[in-house]
Amino acid sequence: MLRLTVLLLLLANAAYYVWAEGLLLQWGLGPLPQAEPHRLNQQIRPGDLRVLPRDEARRLEASVAARPAECLQAGPFDDTAVAPLRQALAAWPAASWTLEPMADPGRWIVYMGQYPDAQSVERKKGQLRQIGVAFEALTNPDLEPGLSLGGAPTQEGANQQLERLAMRGVRTARVVQERPEVRGQRLTFPSVDDALRPRLDDLRAALNGKPLRPCR
Repeated sequence: MLRLTVLLLLLANAAYYVWAEGLLLQWGLGPLPQAEPHRLNQQIRPGDLRVLPRDEARRLEASVAARPAECLQAGPFDDTAVAPLRQALAAWPAASWTLEPMADPGRWIVYMGQYPDAQSVERKKGQLRQIGVAFEALTNPDLEPGLSLGGAPTQEGANQQLERLAMRGVRTARVVQERPEVRGQRLTFPSVDDALRPRLDDLRAALNGKPLRPCR
């Protein structure tokens, strides 16, 4: 048995030597050659490589890092808020912003609540899941704790939605106004690029808590 083991080891060493020396390459067996010209054949368009000057490299890095310009909006702003907003924007390029009249429509929702506590809300969510009725979070804190089963810009539209939900087993919901219609001025930045983005922080006080959102 020992002789057989020694013989197998000798044969294995001999086979490895033949393979490592590339004596079997004509049959497609052997290690990948590391010497030239094999490595040259693996290069992809080496003539296209060039060393960039430092300034050009920095410009390329800056162009890659630059974020695309985006359109942002905030509002509505009432008459008392428009004057300080215009004053804060006086130093901005004239074409970088606009203030235009807008109307933010009201919203009527199919409402369930108010419940005595958060646990009651969670129980109601479980019941709605069982009958396949979707729900959403409320945007009016005065209606918490409660649930919205969807909404519409008019009371009539919300009433129609309530009728459809009643046919699916919803019994204790009602229609309420989640928010009234609001009119005012909408602030729009049509193209906010990397040059203007840092200046948005300077407008925080003038925006009076109204967030900047992507344009609709």
